[in-house]
Amino acid sequence: MARLIPDPFEALFNLQTALDASRASDWLARGPSGRGAYPPLNIFRKGDDLVVITELPGIHRDDVDVQVQGDRLRIAGKKVVKYGEGASLHRRERMEGGFDRTITIPIEVDADRVKAEYRDGVLALLLPRAERDKPKSITIS
Repeated sequence: MARLIPDPFEALFNLQTALDASRASDWLARGPSGRGAYPPLNIFRKGDDLVVITELPGIHRDDVDVQVQGDRLRIAGKKVVKYGEGASLHRRERMEGGFDRTITIPIEVDADRVKAEYRDGVLALLLPRAERDKPKSITIS
């Protein structure tokens, strides 16, 4: 009678797969939203330039810091949740605290011409492409 012995390498592979899946999960994410990278961004091209739209609900404009250097964009700040005086906390689902996100963008930005607008918890950034980063046409003789 043949005896079936479980493959130890298969067990290790399954464990590694489970560990990788838990690391890829966002359930332990640190951010006011508790999901993935914060703040969430949409970036799209408008001609040579980029437009970045990010949601920062409940965050005051003075608590947001935007920096651009070369091909990097940094959005940092803090979210403060205030409770009334003498309030006793029953349940806490709205997270508070600092956030700091830096991304690499596909163009070099002219930092002196960046425009930012913040309204109703939505931050819009116009990131103009630096002249030295724009492609130049070469005439062939």
